[in-house]
Amino acid sequence: MPHPAFAGLDFLDTAVLALDHEARVVYRNPAADSLFVLREPLGLPVDACFGPASAIVQAVRAAQAAQMSITEHELIVPGSLGDMYVSLDVLPIESPAAAWLLEIRRIDQQRRIVNEERVQAQQQANRELIRNLAHEIKNPLGGIRGAAQLLAHELPDPQYREYTQVIVEEVQRLQGLLDRLLTPHRLPQLKELNIHEVLERVRSLVLAETPNGLAVRRDYDTSLPSLIADREQLIQSVLNIVRNAIQAMSGIGEIILRTRIARQVTLNRQRFPLALRIDIIDNGPGIPEGLRDTLFYPLVSGRPGGTGIGLHLAHTFVVQHHGTIEFDSRPGHTCFTILLPLNAWKGGEH
Repeated sequence: MPHPAFAGLDFLDTAVLALDHEARVVYRNPAADSLFVLREPLGLPVDACFGPASAIVQAVRAAQAAQMSITEHELIVPGSLGDMYVSLDVLPIESPAAAWLLEIRRIDQQRRIVNEERVQAQQQANRELIRNLAHEIKNPLGGIRGAAQLLAHELPDPQYREYTQVIVEEVQRLQGLLDRLLTPHRLPQLKELNIHEVLERVRSLVLAETPNGLAVRRDYDTSLPSLIADREQLIQSVLNIVRNAIQAMSGIGEIILRTRIARQVTLNRQRFPLALRIDIIDNGPGIPEGLRDTLFYPLVSGRPGGTGIGLHLAHTFVVQHHGTIEFDSRPGHTCFTILLPLNAWKGGEH
């Protein structure tokens, strides 16, 4: 039976715990039990609930040492569904029942929205910069290519023509790169499609490219409804992610293509009752920590010789479909998740 001092806290959605002077848990509300799957009896030290190395326990100790309240805005703590971001308030209280009150709020959703807006703003700025640079570079490249071809006809020694051929080939390669940088500006060509046809196309392509050492498993929800989308853009988006995974695994490993329905999701500050979820999972080495904040930026690559265009295009195409793309990565497990709203297009309008 909870102490009368804590009456009403049982009905809060926010996780609340009360500690005595010895940092023993004397009360916790149902929201705390649900968020952290706490089963320990009351009266145990707080580190018995969360572990002595927990960021929550460290904050409690800091508050006790300073004898003042402490607020932490972005703590990573283990929860009922894996690691999560929370904000934490540790407050001293004057009560015969407790000495400290902990208020813990999950902020994954808010953090995801802020990150989405930050990435999209940066992507928009990058796209404009890249587009302007691409147009400026393409014009002189055409002149260089034409001059090299004319020079090749005038040179008497075939040995020198090899040098002009190198110039022509490198110009063609750069022009192809610039064309890919400009591709995202094409609006989606919308048609009704089955997402599994898209994934099967990707699967057949990558297995043809990497016939040995690669397994691509399917985990499809075949009851998913049709999607109004650009087939080629979705194929390219998924293909770019899968190819990145294959390159990270050096062509040896397992990739899982999974589809599910997601309900009541917020994408780009819009609420959708239904969304299609695509998970692309690999068992490779994981994404290097230094690349994670800029992974979807153009010309960013962790691979020698990589152009850094693939994931940028994937992100751009998904955003053009009013969707989101994010990832979770650790050694041995990387999962890219694409969420696409099922009713974002009204009568084929953009």
